[in-house]
Amino acid sequence: MSVDLSSFDFLVVPGRENSPEAHWQSHWLGAFPNSTRLLQDRWGRPDADAWTGRLGEAVAIAPRRVVLIGHSVGVATIIRWTASAPADLTSKVAGAFLAAPTNVDDPDPAFDVVRGFGPMPLGRLPYPALVAASRDDPRVTFPQARIFADSWGADFADVGELGHIGSTARLGVWPAGLLLLGGLLARI
Repeated sequence: MSVDLSSFDFLVVPGRENSPEAHWQSHWLGAFPNSTRLLQDRWGRPDADAWTGRLGEAVAIAPRRVVLIGHSVGVATIIRWTASAPADLTSKVAGAFLAAPTNVDDPDPAFDVVRGFGPMPLGRLPYPALVAASRDDPRVTFPQARIFADSWGADFADVGELGHIGSTARLGVWPAGLLLLGGLLARI
């Protein structure tokens, strides 16, 4: 059974620095109908309240059910928004693809710029989700990514050693990621 992609709005939720042109999220924007990038102010110094507020606004005005495609601090944005949003808004989310969830609670000073997104909510998500994690991600340990997935009730995918699954991994359209997304969409 194939999935009708036109029945969803795909909302790409980038992390810091807005997923540049070489990033797989940017490639996916061109691959899906009804896809948009969630734009933020101050990409280099994310503000948790502003970022989650923008996500809520985007979900509210979407004409169809939304598939969230998050990366890095974009994942924290999705999780934080979901934990505080009213059920009438979270019910519009058909599912979420969550790649490389930055551990915003890591005490290392390198994480100070995203500390405002913590503590990371660990409640079960009210929609199907999949966490894609790399074994050598410098922003979240592999075991911590699995703890996140388990806490959120999300499926978990080991994508091997792709670092932070960002532009430096040179994934292009990331065919393996598309297959994972396809599996998630088939469950919706």
